[in-house]
Amino acid sequence: MMTFLGINLFGLFGQLLVGLINGSFYALLSLGLAIIFGLLKIINFAQGAMYMLGAFFAWMALSYFGMNYWVALVVVPLVVGFIGILMERFLVRPIAHEDHLYSLLLTFGVALMLQGIFTHVYGSSGLAYAIPEELKGGTRLPFMYLPNYRAWIIVASLVVCGLTWWLVEKTKLGAYLRAGTENPQLMQAFGINVPLIVTLTFGFGVALAGFAGVMAAPVYSVSPEMGSNLLIVVFAIVVIGGMGSIGGAILTGLAMGVIEGLTKYLYPEASTTVIFLVMVIVLLLKPSGLFGKEA
Repeated sequence: MMTFLGINLFGLFGQLLVGLINGSFYALLSLGLAIIFGLLKIINFAQGAMYMLGAFFAWMALSYFGMNYWVALVVVPLVVGFIGILMERFLVRPIAHEDHLYSLLLTFGVALMLQGIFTHVYGSSGLAYAIPEELKGGTRLPFMYLPNYRAWIIVASLVVCGLTWWLVEKTKLGAYLRAGTENPQLMQAFGINVPLIVTLTFGFGVALAGFAGVMAAPVYSVSPEMGSNLLIVVFAIVVIGGMGSIGGAILTGLAMGVIEGLTKYLYPEASTTVIFLVMVIVLLLKPSGLFGKEA
């Protein structure tokens, strides 16, 4: 057993790895929420249900159609994103000019409906999804054992989050998107189809949740409750980072995962509340969030 100042380093690094994995999912989900709220001013309470759909669709694609993990990792987010497009077009858009509370209640109702349907069909017990053969096993490091699939989750989430940040903040398409949501009349005068941009942005934010769901399927039990259990934590992370801050959602998601993992090792009883404690402190000191802009 490797120790330092009486601390079991194997146990500590193991919990930090778990925290970093959780943080990778937090980052992807909060990034989708930040994009949808920050650019469209829509509070999407169905993000957790879309995460659940991603995991279930991956399991269904394998069980019913023999679709392997790598194909599902591309196809399933597109399918979930298309569902998001339909939801924005036919459910969210008609109330887009109402108070934000209406979109919150609507998407919350959609989430409850989807969870109820999948609970009725598949029950509440979890379904197993095997780790792909290429990512089985692990690497023995000097201070811990690193499973290959866990390492893949961290790398894949960092790449997707980084590309999304670059797309929104550094490209002409991202500039059109930001301008179209801040001044839609001006952009439409230049011939930009703003409603299409809004719809595609909503679909992309939802697709990120579907992508996270596919990656989560081999790690966690695929169950109807998996999204609802995560959603409140993700919303707290978005508030900590700053509502609508793309970079803040990514950095805060990863950081909160690590803090949660460290708390599980040092004081396990507080691990389920530490993120909310951080949220309260941040709101008291900086109500707009760590990376948010003052109103």
